[in-house]
This record gives sequence, structure tokens and C-alpha cells, in this order.
Amino acid sequence: MSRIPYRLRPRHVVPSLALIALLGAGAANLSTESVEEFEGYVPEGYLDPVGIPTKCFGDTRDVVVGQEYTFEECSRSLNEHIYELALPVTKCVKNFTNLPDKTKAALISMTYNIGSGAMCKSSIVQRMNRGDLQGGCKRMAEIYKYATDRKTGKKVALKGLERRRNYESAMCLAGLKEGK
Repeated sequence: MSRIPYRLRPRHVVPSLALIALLGAGAANLSTESVEEFEGYVPEGYLDPVGIPTKCFGDTRDVVVGQEYTFEECSRSLNEHIYELALPVTKCVKNFTNLPDKTKAALISMTYNIGSGAMCKSSIVQRMNRGDLQGGCKRMAEIYKYATDRKTGKKVALKGLERRRNYESAMCLAGLKEGK
């Protein structure tokens, strides 16, 4: 597998007004921070470890492998992609707007990684929609820790995904414990 050419980002991404309007300021900030942390910053198009064309902060949309992207382009791309993925989740999770910021951010961080379709169909959302918020948060640490290698078709365990899922689960639970 290839190594990802991570770089230091010049500063943190500021959530867009649209993202703040959708999630609230606290959840929007926590979501962008979590995604920045786990996706890393690569201001060029490259192939990720399983062969998926990727750019900026793990964005897989409209990637040109080898093309350079400015921090502003990457920030805009991150905000647009989080918004695009978060919107369906705000609708498929019952009472999403009433969830604590950390819980919302954990859901959105995981959604950025697995997609809104997978999140909305997941056992996480099923549990939360049945009223088992704690069970949904705990479930985050148990699933989606593997990637499929596009060359071999085999599932590959990724330590980074395991670390991310544990973080997202803990943030989700902390949100429930702390409240808004």
C-alpha cells in the first residue's frame, strides 16, 4: 500500500455559515476539527492506501491525481462535503437538532468517513431512533473499521479507522453525559 503524503495545514478550517446553520456553531466546529484531525491534510490529488483518488481532507469528489489544491480550495471542499453528507443525517436521525453538540459531531465525523447512505442505514441510527442513544454511540466503536483493497478485493484492517471509531464513540457518549 502507498503512503499518504500528509502535510502540516497552515491553520484550522473555519466552518461555513451554511454548516453552522445546519448543525449549530458548536457541532460545526467539532465536526470540522474531528474530520481535519482524522483525515489529515494533503493539498494534492493522490491515491489513498486502497486506491481511491483523494484530495485535501479525505475528499474523494472531483479529484485529479497529481493536481495541487490551495488551503482555501481544501477548506471550501471540506465545508461543502461535510454539509452534503450531514444534511441526510439530520433527517434520518430522529430529533437530531436536540442532540448534544459532541454527539452530533461524532455522527457527522463518522458520516464523513462512511457516507450518509451507510450512516442512515446503520445499526447506529437504528438504535438511536429506537431511543437507545447510548447504544448507538457505543456501536460506533464496533463497526466500519476496515477498508476493501481495490486491487485484491480483501478487507484490510486499518489502525487509524479503529482509533477514529473509538474517538467518535467516546465523543458521542461524552455529549450524552455532558448534555448540550
